[in-house]
Amino acid sequence: MPFGQIEAIAHEGLRLAFERQAGAQPTFVWCGGFKSDMTGTKAQALAEWAKLRDQGFVRFDYSGHGQSDGAFTDGTIGAWAGDALGIIDQVTEGPLVLVGSSMGGWISLLASRARPQRIAGLLLIAPAADFTERLMWASFPPEVRREIEETGRWERPSAYDPEPYMITRQLIEDGRKHLLMDGPIPFAGPVRILQGGRDPDVPAAHAEALSKLIQSPDLRFDLIPDGDHRLSRPEDIDRLIGVANELADRLAS
Repeated sequence: MPFGQIEAIAHEGLRLAFERQAGAQPTFVWCGGFKSDMTGTKAQALAEWAKLRDQGFVRFDYSGHGQSDGAFTDGTIGAWAGDALGIIDQVTEGPLVLVGSSMGGWISLLASRARPQRIAGLLLIAPAADFTERLMWASFPPEVRREIEETGRWERPSAYDPEPYMITRQLIEDGRKHLLMDGPIPFAGPVRILQGGRDPDVPAAHAEALSKLIQSPDLRFDLIPDGDHRLSRPEDIDRLIGVANELADRLAS
């Protein structure tokens, strides 16, 4: 299929939308963030990079996101990690580099644990591992926790969307089944982490703590002092593309 054409797979009774480009291995797979989709600035920049370089690339929308089926409020970390594995298993071949942004960083780590023979490298951008517990639940005041426990949901205002984010009890409870930061996280390939020093959503200290748990023979933590959560400024995109080039060259087969 020509790049830019939306395709879909059937997964868990839902249609998952994706775009792909055939090209050199490793194939880069974009795993987006919480309530984001595959049309964002960084995903688009990587798609254009892959086309110019003739690099294999896939980007997709989780269930309840973007052009995929399902309701966002039905989603959980386990379901979205399952979506990523569905894309990996049905759409890709050969070694992969997972590019995980925010929640996608957690999804990428879960996918690499589930498919260690397929994942050759990780490029994590403001990785929000364990965010439902460490960055949400731990920071919620008692009245918000009570509302979630009693009603099953809470509308969280968003700095990125005029509509609030619906935080559900099942999101929090399911997240606890997939926590990674309670011990070492082994990974055999190279890992690159890009993190903004002024990120209000995923504090730099959180990403740095995660980096210290990942047991990789080749890990680099790149702190961008004035960077925000999105890391979508031109200079941030240039840095992202530079790291993608490095990993593509290093892992070329």
